Amino acid sequence: MKNNYVLGSLVQMKKKHPCGCDKFKVIRTGVDIKIECSNCGRTIMLPRVEFNKKIKKVLMEEIK
Repeated sequence: MKNNYVLGSLVQMKKKHPCGCDKFKVIRTGVDIKIECSNCGRTIMLPRVEFNKKIKKVLMEEIK
């Protein structure tokens, strides 16, 4: 998958968060990716390699 997510993108992950939502907002990029659950607001930090394996698709990119 091409890395077409940027800061502020809404992404769908393969697995759901314990709260039941699978949509997350990218709030930090770099070597690690920090995402925020769109349902409960919890944040998760993942290494970029692991994030690229777990992402299903980019739902919406941030408009600049």
